[in-house]
Amino acid sequence: MVFKKILLAVDGSEHSLRSANYAIQLAEKFDGTIHVVYVVDGNTAKSDVLHAADKFALEKKRNDKLKAVKALLNETNMEYEIKILHGEAGPTIVDYANSNAMEGVVVGSRGLNNLQTFILGSVSHKVAKRVDCPVLIVK
Repeated sequence: MVFKKILLAVDGSEHSLRSANYAIQLAEKFDGTIHVVYVVDGNTAKSDVLHAADKFALEKKRNDKLKAVKALLNETNMEYEIKILHGEAGPTIVDYANSNAMEGVVVGSRGLNNLQTFILGSVSHKVAKRVDCPVLIVK
């Protein structure tokens, strides 16, 4: 199995940084590229618009969430691209991965307990069930 096109789903959390480290290791091992995806859902978008002074402030807030992952990637000399997508996280990540022929997906786990996962579902679980390639869920 070769992982040339790796999708890294991030949300700006510590989990994202751990996931980024794994994605970088995979990409280095297979001389691959990383496609970083940050998904803004409807509630976050509404909140962002209400709290941002203008479009520039809104862009800055979203880019700040990606700053740490960008810094990690910039320490390497690998190719990467960052996309900010809109929609519900799970289905949006799945759709992007499948429609762009990704060969692997790396996503962090929020560490929900069984009851929370049962009630809420989890993005990583939804992605693992529906994406057409291998998925690495990083705890």
